[in-house]
Amino acid sequence: MKYGYFDDQEKEYVITVPDTPLPWINYLGTEDFFSLVSNTGGGYSFYKDAKLLRLTRYRYNNVPLDSNGHYYYINENGTIWNPGWQPTQTALDFYECRHGLGVTKYKGMKDGLFAEVTAFVPLHDTCEIHKVVLKNESREPKDFTLFSYVEFCLWNAVDDMTNFQRNLSTGEVEVEGSVIYHKTEYRERRNHYAYYSVNADIQGFDTDRNTFVGVYGSNQLPFMVKKNTSGDSMASGWSPIASHRLTLHLEPGEETGFIFVLGYGENPREEKWTAPNVINKKSAKAVLAKYHTSQQVDEALAALKQYWEQLLSNYSVTMADEKTARMVNTWNQYQCMVTFNMSRSASYYESGTGRGMGFRDSCQDLLGFVHMIPERARERIIDIASTQFEDGSAYHQYQPLTKKGNRDIGSGFNDDPLWLIAGVSAYIRETGDLSLLEESVPFDNDPEKSQPLMEHLRRSFRFTKTHLGPHGLPLIGRADWNDCLNLNCFSTEPGESFQTTGPSEGPVAESVMIAGMYVKYGKEYAQLCRLMGLTAEADEAEASVQEVSDAVIQSGWDGAWFLRAYDALGQKVGSRECREGRIFIEPQGFCIMGGIGIEEGFAEKALDSVKELLDTDHGIVLHQPAYTRYQENLGEISSYPPGYKENAGIFCHNNPWISISETMLRRGNRAYEVYRRTCPAHREDSSEIYKAEPYVYAQMIAGKDAPHFGEAKNSWLTGTAAWSFVCISQYILGIRPGFKGLIVDPCLPDSIREFSAVRKFRGADYYIHADHRKPDGKVSIVVDGTPVDGKEIPFADGKKEYHISLIWE
Repeated sequence: MKYGYFDDQEKEYVITVPDTPLPWINYLGTEDFFSLVSNTGGGYSFYKDAKLLRLTRYRYNNVPLDSNGHYYYINENGTIWNPGWQPTQTALDFYECRHGLGVTKYKGMKDGLFAEVTAFVPLHDTCEIHKVVLKNESREPKDFTLFSYVEFCLWNAVDDMTNFQRNLSTGEVEVEGSVIYHKTEYRERRNHYAYYSVNADIQGFDTDRNTFVGVYGSNQLPFMVKKNTSGDSMASGWSPIASHRLTLHLEPGEETGFIFVLGYGENPREEKWTAPNVINKKSAKAVLAKYHTSQQVDEALAALKQYWEQLLSNYSVTMADEKTARMVNTWNQYQCMVTFNMSRSASYYESGTGRGMGFRDSCQDLLGFVHMIPERARERIIDIASTQFEDGSAYHQYQPLTKKGNRDIGSGFNDDPLWLIAGVSAYIRETGDLSLLEESVPFDNDPEKSQPLMEHLRRSFRFTKTHLGPHGLPLIGRADWNDCLNLNCFSTEPGESFQTTGPSEGPVAESVMIAGMYVKYGKEYAQLCRLMGLTAEADEAEASVQEVSDAVIQSGWDGAWFLRAYDALGQKVGSRECREGRIFIEPQGFCIMGGIGIEEGFAEKALDSVKELLDTDHGIVLHQPAYTRYQENLGEISSYPPGYKENAGIFCHNNPWISISETMLRRGNRAYEVYRRTCPAHREDSSEIYKAEPYVYAQMIAGKDAPHFGEAKNSWLTGTAAWSFVCISQYILGIRPGFKGLIVDPCLPDSIREFSAVRKFRGADYYIHADHRKPDGKVSIVVDGTPVDGKEIPFADGKKEYHISLIWE
């Protein structure tokens, strides 16, 4: 069943039924100010940090679902409705939501009255704009009232939800004309405020929630909307809100419009006030002057559209498979940019109140956006590296506002250091900018401990090299990429954190997956050393990589697949000797991506085992058989019911590793089959099962052991986006950056007969056409009319165009 359709021309997903299986959301914002918006007007806004500078409240896991947002109520002769359906849920004569690139539009009609809301965050300003258009489509005059509504959060989202003995007494507002200012705690330590305005004279307002909604009311039918009036209330403590009331008259065919702006303002501390207890509103007024008219707003919308067109123009493809094309050209890259902005910090599944930015998460996300915004990727790398410790390990998370590591989970995740090498390598392959390696970067954000970034990579590499277990495999620490495989935890008490309980380093627990990472990214580190003229260090690194590769073959091969790990007792995990959890997906992907076992034939056996034992119609499950009881030596992975999350769920993040590995064996049909299984656009027809948005990837799909097999969770903020884009763009379509130039090496399925692509790389445009109508033939490559050997096309400084043809003959 479908709940909408893709509009590829407008780069939008059009939702035609409001009650989607779950809220289907979009993200507004590109720099500092962000809003999450659902298909029915729900969501929340924040400035830079979703925990510390939250503008509006959202009620997670509430009943009804998706409660609180940026709402507009229309009262026409007692019929009360919203253009986005929620929260009144009044049946509409017409409904449509268009989620686009940084823009969401709601359209609703009731009894001949049409309403359209266009929501977006403009470039370079800290506000969200709503352009509201109302039109009388009937043959009779219409008199009605329009109410706006937002509920302010008292800045710190955690404190807002918990510290009621204080915050129910702190709420403060100002009202000046049609602008409502939220200034809770502005009198003391804060110098920032929020504001909500409309570009018209209003007939009433409310800033006190109890007055507007009613003490025992709800936002589904606010008391003042029902009465069709306003209380002109001034919040004092309790819960501040902002609501404007406009009484309107429209003749048949007549149309009117308004501009609503929700913004964040900030003042220098010495310029906070213009009079006692009166906010200095200069910054807010400057923004409101920029977005006062429809023409100004339309120009801002056009600039935002141009911004996204420029970003997406760096990689585009034309092919017959329209579902794959729309993911490559639009939605996959768009999701990569959202994960750049958010990491894992703010979504409908991540509340924005804890995790902040992930060290490994942000390094992996970089793989998917570095080609679009290399200059910002460079900044992100420096931010990430600055949280690294002097021994090469790192905080597992850091806060986006302070850019400092947090100790909520701490450190000891032994894969983290290698991801920094992966991110830096990706940046340098994309840009050729070796100067980054000479950039002075602090350890643990201490300027006195600054070293060139190359030294950070050196310590990353040496951390793994010096943390090997008895089998010569890397020690796992608290966990590797799978945070729920906790081999040193041994938790028996409810409520204990699996990630912080027990020692961060056990005596022998080892990870075969980290071994695969060490081989893959160790080779890239050695290449970076050679580019920097460090030949002896490169030789040393390659020798160490070979030792670990040999250890995997000797101690990490289980006969038909790679082991997952050795636990703290030295017992095998992910082995045919195990009753449950016999085979895992992660080492099969990463060991083969590192080149381990390809020559020996082990790689082919491992991938065949994946297909035989882990494949499902909805994707590859993380392991099999599922764990049916909690096992202290394994930790959180065995705490989930079978088929969910890390306990044999379909973790979409690692499915691309298998697809990429298949391309390394030149098995294009299988690689594309794996890619399609978890690709959202290819799942759209089964949205009633999948439930999550059909335009972005989810972290997890319930596995075959689960009662809700095929149901997705944790959409949007997942490393699946970056890895899926790397998989399809760099390995199946085969266009990927190398250290010396652009590599063109497709591994196509028989079903892709040809494709054309445009890739912008280091200031040049590469026009690529692949003729794959004879898929069993030998490929020949022609560059600018001249046949070439090899797959890496050397970059020539100053050259602006390359025309590349691939023909299978």
